[in-house]
Amino acid sequence: MGTTTAPAAAITTITMTNAAQLTALLHLASPALPVGAFSYSQGLEAAVDVRHVVDEASAAAWIAEGLDVLAACEAPLWLLQFADWQAGRFDAVAERDAWFLATRETRELRLETSQMGWSLSRLIQQMEWGDGALRSALAGRASVTFPTAFAAAAAALNVDPRDGVTAYCFAWVENQMAAAVKAVPLGQAAGQRILFGLHAAVARAVEEATRRAACHPPELSTFSPGLGVLSARHETQYSRLFRS
Repeated sequence: MGTTTAPAAAITTITMTNAAQLTALLHLASPALPVGAFSYSQGLEAAVDVRHVVDEASAAAWIAEGLDVLAACEAPLWLLQFADWQAGRFDAVAERDAWFLATRETRELRLETSQMGWSLSRLIQQMEWGDGALRSALAGRASVTFPTAFAAAAAALNVDPRDGVTAYCFAWVENQMAAAVKAVPLGQAAGQRILFGLHAAVARAVEEATRRAACHPPELSTFSPGLGVLSARHETQYSRLFRS
């Protein structure tokens, strides 16, 4: 019997440059990044409270629907902000950042993206990521949203934009999964099944975000009335684990 070898196309060599970029992305997408993401559920806890999310299947469906919303606005906006950070178009960054904050429908959602954005912006300054112009532009902002700050960090670390937005989407999914494990509650294995089951959905979200960002003008849609209603309910919910 002869020896079967893998075709050359199936073998990938990771160069030192790619390894460095991968490490930077893993750093930015890590739950250990000190931005406070673990304290937010983005409406999921309210969905549990009204029995919209009750088990593994409904939690997976909720997160998948939320990923569609992310792909329609936040992820393509991330790509646009990344390009403008890299090109030094700081006025465009500021204008789009203000627009994104204005589209957050509730106080909780505005505070969430502002607090996480401020924390990451502060980390960029402390770590001295990027050049002085980028850091000065960040420091000059009274507030900054999370996608804008994450895009700044990715641009400062010179990662590939497609890989960067993939990391952004995956980090969002991972945080939602962790929130579901606590709030429903679910077992750890159930959480990992949800995460693994959404791998393909993350890839589709990246494709959709890339398409929307490339349109002229960009196709950004914030339509998500259910999330807005549940987030508003959460602001007066009697018992809460999460800040949103």
